[in-house]
Amino acid sequence: MAEPLPSKDSWDEVDFMKVLLFEDIKRLGWLGDVVDVTDGYARNYLLPQGLAKVATEANIRSIAEEKAKRAEQRLKERKRLEKAAEAVDGAEAVLAARANEHGVLFGSIAERQIAANLRAQGFEVADEVVKLPEHIKQVGAHEVKLRFAENVTAMVRVVVVPEQSEQEEGSGEPADATKAVETEEEE
Repeated sequence: MAEPLPSKDSWDEVDFMKVLLFEDIKRLGWLGDVVDVTDGYARNYLLPQGLAKVATEANIRSIAEEKAKRAEQRLKERKRLEKAAEAVDGAEAVLAARANEHGVLFGSIAERQIAANLRAQGFEVADEVVKLPEHIKQVGAHEVKLRFAENVTAMVRVVVVPEQSEQEEGSGEPADATKAVETEEEE
């Protein structure tokens, strides 16, 4: 019969193993770090996947150069992200969307639309950087947080304006008819 899982109070009975990470693993460590993990996590996942090896002096020495290279790369990437966050901080993105007379949008404004607008303005912003608690569904100004990395954030102002329909613009004629008249005049 299988051994029952340990209760929360008996973690001191669980065996831990020191492993040397061969890859950056989110919420665990960077390449070259020696971390304590449970035996099961090490034996069943980290070691077979090649993400870690048992921490020995020989393994630690063999990866020291790669660890220094990766640390330098992470530092350069962080500086690049800090520069991008500083550049976009305080920027304003104006987006037009269809809305009813009460200012409620027919649909919503999502992260990718905000990021695309900021990229069109020349800022370096990936879609996953924009953090909205929920999609924007109202016309008006909204403060939106951009999270480039841990402790590297910026705030932008997103202004949602109602989209003007062709009838509201006062032309009365469809836009295609106006274009047809213009091309006839040019000839």
